Amino acid sequence: MYRRIMRSFSWLLVLVTYAAQAQVSTVEQSLQAIVDAGKAVGFSVAVVKKNKLVYTQSFGYKELAARIPLSNTDIFRIASISKSFSATAVLQLVEAGKLNLQDDVSELVGFTVRNPRFPDKAITLEHLLSHRSGINDSQGYFTLDAINPAKNPHADSCYNQYAPGDGYQYCNLNFNMVGTIIEKFSGERFDQYIKHHILDPLNLYGGYCVDSLDAGRFATLYEYRNDTLGFLASPAAYAPRREEISQYTMGYSTPVFSPTGGMKISATDLARYMLLHMNYGKTNGQRIISRKHSRRMQTPLSEQSGYGLALHVTKTLLPGKTLVGHTGSAYGLHSAMFFDPKEKYGIVVISNGCLPAYEEGFNNVIKEIVLELSSFFQK
Repeated sequence: MYRRIMRSFSWLLVLVTYAAQAQVSTVEQSLQAIVDAGKAVGFSVAVVKKNKLVYTQSFGYKELAARIPLSNTDIFRIASISKSFSATAVLQLVEAGKLNLQDDVSELVGFTVRNPRFPDKAITLEHLLSHRSGINDSQGYFTLDAINPAKNPHADSCYNQYAPGDGYQYCNLNFNMVGTIIEKFSGERFDQYIKHHILDPLNLYGGYCVDSLDAGRFATLYEYRNDTLGFLASPAAYAPRREEISQYTMGYSTPVFSPTGGMKISATDLARYMLLHMNYGKTNGQRIISRKHSRRMQTPLSEQSGYGLALHVTKTLLPGKTLVGHTGSAYGLHSAMFFDPKEKYGIVVISNGCLPAYEEGFNNVIKEIVLELSSFFQK
């Protein structure tokens, strides 16, 4: 009797294993077809299910001309998903008593940040983190000179027609100011703060400073050109900006590292970071921010956008599913990190170049990849 039970169990295990392998094979064929059809140069994916990293794989090319395959250890400049690292750092400083989300940004950055149409209404740190500051990118965002009235006579153009807190507009300058604030109130250079307080405790390889990373692991980014109907490399994505760093001014030069979009990391390690937010501030035995503040990051402050503090809620990426996360797009790269904190599953997709068409706020190729990977959650 015991032997019959064990034989039955063994056969069941074989069938389950075979079914799982068949599922992976089918998904991988569909994903490879995206590259074969010319929709993407390459992409890396990672899937979390039941709170565990269950699948990682890369497709296509790290370097197109030489046909170098993309691997799971290659790293990408992930663009705006980087904002969540900056927000996480701010909340650490809030918990340390060094910052308050209601602090006046003018007092934090050391120069006047005030909409001239609403001079009595303070722009707060929370406004920056939720894109409700009323600030725009019309004067650029690669330097704080854009919004500093002592440096730019057109700084007033950085402000919209509505009062802080009364509207929503996605703005990269918001988060480059956030990075400066992190630096001023932590006493550490921005890239080093993120390394020491987020990446290192979670044993993740990545960072904002190009020269601190292995350049051999950078996946070349490719921008699709409609005029030539082809992909063109974007070398500026990994510009080391050594001259600017050599003349660095703490508390002002911070946009050199692009807190708004400059994180370089692999899809696999980004998924491990995603687990931090999926578990409300704690993963792998490390609590990085409090449960309360992690929930606050995931709570929309703008109904029209679903945006909280550098994370937003969407119901349009997977049919019938409410997910939390962020997208990224820069230099031809497109990325997505989305998860369900209740059901404990999530997906990371990073493409180093794909067709740029969008639908419902998501890049069509990235959305197609996510839909293919969603089959992992069906059982």
